[in-house]
Amino acid sequence: MEEGYIKFHCNWIFSNNIPLDKVAALNAWRQVMYDKGWIGVYPGGIGFGNISMRCDGNTFLISGSATGGLPVLNESHYSLVTGYNITENSITCVGPIKASSESLTHAMIYECSPSTNAVIHIHNLDLWKKLMDHVPTSSENVSYGTTEMAREIKRLFSETALGQEKILVMKGHREGIISFGKDLGEAGSILIDKS
Repeated sequence: MEEGYIKFHCNWIFSNNIPLDKVAALNAWRQVMYDKGWIGVYPGGIGFGNISMRCDGNTFLISGSATGGLPVLNESHYSLVTGYNITENSITCVGPIKASSESLTHAMIYECSPSTNAVIHIHNLDLWKKLMDHVPTSSENVSYGTTEMAREIKRLFSETALGQEKILVMKGHREGIISFGKDLGEAGSILIDKS
C-alpha cells in the first residue's frame, strides 16, 4: 500500500512557530472526522486523511504527514505550507513536522478557489462509491499527492461544477474524498450532508 507517502520534494524548515490561533479550529473539525472514522489509520499503521486552513494568500496550515492515526493532534502536528511549485513537484513548509502528502492537492484548491479557506480530505469507502461520478470525479489513472492530481484539480475546476459543489471524489485514490469551503464548518458540513 502506497498510502501516506510523500511524493513531492519537501523543503521542510523546522520551526515551532506556527499560527496557533488556527490550531483549535482545525482540531475541532479534525476530531469530528476522526470520530467518524474518516481520518484515521489502516491496519499496518498507514494513516489517512488530512485537514487544512488558509492563512495568508496561498499559505495554509495543514495536518502533518503520518498524523492520521493519532487520536488527538496539537500544535506539534501541523505545518505551514509557505510555497509550492507544481512544475518542480515541490512544496516548502515550516513547522515541527513535514506537511501532509496531499499538500499539492490542497494548494491547487486554494489557488483555483480564492474564496476557499478550508479543505478536508477523508477516506470512506461507502461514501466514495456512492458519490463517484455523481459529483466531480478525478480520472482513475491519477494518483494522490502528485503533480498530476494538482493538474486534475485544476481541470475539474474548469470543466465541472467543482467550484459550486465543493466536493470531489478521487477515483484513482480508493476511498479518497475532498471537500472545501469558505470555512471549516462549510467543508465539514458538505461531507456530513452527503453521508
